[in-house]
Amino acid sequence: MRPANEALIVIDVQNDFCTGGALAVPGGEEVVARINAMMDEFQTRVLTQDWHPANHASFAVNHPGKQPYEVAGMPYGPQILWPVHCVQDTPGAAFHPDLDITRADHVVRKGFRPEIDSYSAFFENDHETPTGLDDYLAARGIDHLILVGLATDFCVLYSALDAARLGYRVTVIEGACRGIDLNGSLEDARQAMLDAHIVLEP
Repeated sequence: MRPANEALIVIDVQNDFCTGGALAVPGGEEVVARINAMMDEFQTRVLTQDWHPANHASFAVNHPGKQPYEVAGMPYGPQILWPVHCVQDTPGAAFHPDLDITRADHVVRKGFRPEIDSYSAFFENDHETPTGLDDYLAARGIDHLILVGLATDFCVLYSALDAARLGYRVTVIEGACRGIDLNGSLEDARQAMLDAHIVLEP
């Protein structure tokens, strides 16, 4: 058992990010068995869940004339436009059926505000609106986070960078993550994490 100051943060292991999903990460479901095995090691286990309304501003379909993966300007900065995914209360937004959610101590739902996306487990994409996760962890004396899940180069990356910025020690288990790799984003993400003194383990 790992010490009580460590928490496992499982990022967005949801149907729409796995094979057959609306925004499938290649091999996304391959992380499930390892994550389930890791849950035994931790006293605090947090799951995050993308939880979008159908009219979400990050969906390309809600921008006439725009296609998925184009970039749109938002009040908080550039926003990649995505295929419709993880819509609240749909099968795609559900956790992967093989993920052992019974051992989750806390679930963070993010991206539920229509006007702003949320990659990070800690903040919306304005980098100001908090999800409440920092308060939850602080109340439990947790200062070291181990991150796993989907996708390495988006929600795992932004969660890891925010955690480091908030003062946590952060480890990303790359073997329990999978990436989208959009125009070289996976290698860029790895470098950004290393530059932020985030530990990458296989």
